[in-house]
Amino acid sequence: MPDDKTIRLKIKRQDQPDTKPYWQEFDLPHKPRANVISCLMDIQMHPVTRQGQKVTPTVWECNCLEEVCGACTMVINGKVRQACTALVDALPQPIVLEPMSKFPVIRDLHVDRSRMFENLKKVKAWIHIDGTYDIGEGPVVQEKQRAKAYLLSECMTCGCCLEACPQFTKDNNFMGASTFSQVRLFNMHPTGAMGSEERLDAVMGDGGIADCGNAQVCVEVCPKKIPLTESIAEIGRETTLQLLKNLFLK
Repeated sequence: MPDDKTIRLKIKRQDQPDTKPYWQEFDLPHKPRANVISCLMDIQMHPVTRQGQKVTPTVWECNCLEEVCGACTMVINGKVRQACTALVDALPQPIVLEPMSKFPVIRDLHVDRSRMFENLKKVKAWIHIDGTYDIGEGPVVQEKQRAKAYLLSECMTCGCCLEACPQFTKDNNFMGASTFSQVRLFNMHPTGAMGSEERLDAVMGDGGIADCGNAQVCVEVCPKKIPLTESIAEIGRETTLQLLKNLFLK
């Protein structure tokens, strides 16, 4: 085991999407208040394993470094989370780093999360606004609704909820809690509500809300504490009403 003056990282690496993964360990000098990202940066500058072998720098993804962008999501000591807020002094060593298992690996700890963004396109997770002329002030939103919408809007498409979800796999089309929650967000918007039927129809199809097994682990791992299970329940109710509407009014 490393001593108090050493940080040991055990990293699961993979050179190409179709190659076999392998493990490498690195020992770093201890720094107070270090996070996992700063350790990976140190390895990038000095990519030498604890056995003294010089290797290629570890590949990972990051951007904001303040748990806003969601890019640095990885599995740390068996738990999916953001590497930027994973403080070394709060983690047992060796610190084991793995890429998320539910997304294709690009290289090392960097995965392809494009499926999440494609799902947002499927449900049209945006507001149509014609900015060619001034249409005046928008509708007044009650504070209670604004607060609820703001919480939902904090989703950073990090993938934590999908990594933990037993229904979400590489081989199926399940959209997952993050997409359902965004449908809820845009449907409750005064302007976005005009496209609510189209969004609900999208999540009533293949990989939609009916495939949710209600495991509820998504809400446990969400770094922003978004009420994902509430969103799933709300979209379930809305799609039931939409189904009845489609049957009797069309």
